[in-house]
Amino acid sequence: MKRIDATGDVRQIGPLLDRREILKAGAGLVAAPILAGIPAGAQAESQTGATNTGPYRTRAYGTTSADRPIGPIEIVRRTLEAHDVLIDVLYCGICHSDIHTVHGHKSQEGSPVVPGHEIIGRVAAIGNAVTKFKVGDIAGVGCMVDSCRTCENCEADREQNCLNGTTFTYGSPDKRGTAPTTYGGYSERIVVTEHFGIRIPPGMDLAATAPLLCAAITTFSPMQHWRVEGGQRVGVIGLGGLGHMAVKLAVARKVDVTVFTTSPGKIADAKRLGAKEAVLSTDAEAMKRLANRFDLLISTVPVPYAMQPFIDLLKLDATLVNVGTLGEIPAGLSGIKMVIGRKSLAGSLIGGIAETQEVIDYCAARGIKADVEIIKPQDINRAYERVLNKDVRYRFVIDIASRGAAGA
Repeated sequence: MKRIDATGDVRQIGPLLDRREILKAGAGLVAAPILAGIPAGAQAESQTGATNTGPYRTRAYGTTSADRPIGPIEIVRRTLEAHDVLIDVLYCGICHSDIHTVHGHKSQEGSPVVPGHEIIGRVAAIGNAVTKFKVGDIAGVGCMVDSCRTCENCEADREQNCLNGTTFTYGSPDKRGTAPTTYGGYSERIVVTEHFGIRIPPGMDLAATAPLLCAAITTFSPMQHWRVEGGQRVGVIGLGGLGHMAVKLAVARKVDVTVFTTSPGKIADAKRLGAKEAVLSTDAEAMKRLANRFDLLISTVPVPYAMQPFIDLLKLDATLVNVGTLGEIPAGLSGIKMVIGRKSLAGSLIGGIAETQEVIDYCAARGIKADVEIIKPQDINRAYERVLNKDVRYRFVIDIASRGAAGA
């Protein structure tokens, strides 16, 4: 078993499970080295309030290499600072970017990847200067846990665009903690500065709220920026975790929504979610029919693809905004078509903390939530395979509090 100690080192701390236990914990997949358990003292810590300020030994789910599946490890969460909150994690969504990160992770002893940035939990302890939360509150943590807070972008509530470097929830250089990089929400506890915590209104479905902290803010923010309003026509390219939230949020604004998908099986789903029309993007006649129709297109596709056929669908002065792929966008855009129609290709990255709180409150007021499938931690590896096979409707959410019979 491996543990990350207070210096950030990975250490073997006990016997490995036998093959039968590994198969049970990994749903038939060959699992990474797995913890037998967390010391009793660490379990007791989670029951205390602000008098116990850490550091906190915490069970997490991660991997040390791209060629190893995710399995239980132990990490250390930092000592509470004055403005910090300790959160016992209840649920964490699985984002496509988690899979990209894990599959691209290079083996680096002492620096595993612990994904997860759609986190819902209960506040277990607070620093002595915290005013935003009290012990027992439900809190969320999204894609960021720190920024400089002083640059012009941060002062404009756009911490995601921090000029001095945003600290993302996992995989960023950890300026405050004990490890080289930040660890995400596939863990039983997290410590975060109160500013980067999100208040969760009473009565929300907590599991179905977790994906809002990434999937909803990522699609809500461009709708705010491009001022989407009733009577407009909005297209959503791709119907997955991001796309299904884009449809719900756009429908709530009383716009006509068209979904573009490569999956025939999602046509009916798109209409169930509220889309006025759903089109196979491989249908050349349908694409031709919809030319010059859209005020905004939101691309949620997580991999590079040819965008010119969708640029052709934009009205004069309209925009295709990419929120999905972070890779290189293929060339082949027509300069003449873009200048004649004064059409734009843009990008948007999540949203600031104030805007994230806004979308949570917006969804709470309208009963908007993600369509989720709840899984146990030992099912993470299988869930990754299903996401890659487009076999999820529409977000996996890990029930962190439930380890399952295998104790994963």
